[in-house]
Amino acid sequence: MKHEIIQTKDGSTTIHLPEWEESYHSKHGAIQEAYHVFIKSGFDLFKGQPLSILEIGFGTGLNAFITFLEANKTNQSINYEGIEAYPVLLEEALLMNYVSELQEQENQSIFDSMHQLSWGEKHNLAANFNLTKRKQFFQDINDSNQFDLIYFDAFGFRVQPELWSLEIFKKMYVALKSGGVLVTYACRSSIKNAMLECGFKVEKLPGAPGKREMLRATKA
Repeated sequence: MKHEIIQTKDGSTTIHLPEWEESYHSKHGAIQEAYHVFIKSGFDLFKGQPLSILEIGFGTGLNAFITFLEANKTNQSINYEGIEAYPVLLEEALLMNYVSELQEQENQSIFDSMHQLSWGEKHNLAANFNLTKRKQFFQDINDSNQFDLIYFDAFGFRVQPELWSLEIFKKMYVALKSGGVLVTYACRSSIKNAMLECGFKVEKLPGAPGKREMLRATKA
């Protein structure tokens, strides 16, 4: 499938799939969406705690990189696992402008390493940050009681509704520890209902710029 690198409204880049009319991030701003949905609405709930995070859709590495930056600020120990069935090409990932837009040039090597390191192995990127990239279909996830926080960042329901099914959210529920949280940019009634059927407590929160609402689900 053809990939195009485009600039979003906040100046940060993303990958656009013209065949699907779908992008890896919001065209209203890749970085601002990532911070709003995954840091402000998810990561910030766990400040000061060691944290195990599962990302559904590793993609361009933006969410992993900003989590690394935030963990440095809060001095938190992070175990980060990112799942991706179809990894972005290395040369595409390295064209993303997140490091310069975030003015984090001293961490360029960290972002590069996130894409250069091997899949299927745990890597120690820093004293407080471990990264495991898993090349895996979401349907094959079978983790149990492993994660405090899930970043659910799959392609949208319009193009891949099977990734937003009851089956998938049951897997997410099982993967979370008690009290664990899942955050996603999406806010469709069928998605909320699937989460509720799994046993999640579900909240609607204000969405990132360009989107009215988003969802946060908590495992009892």
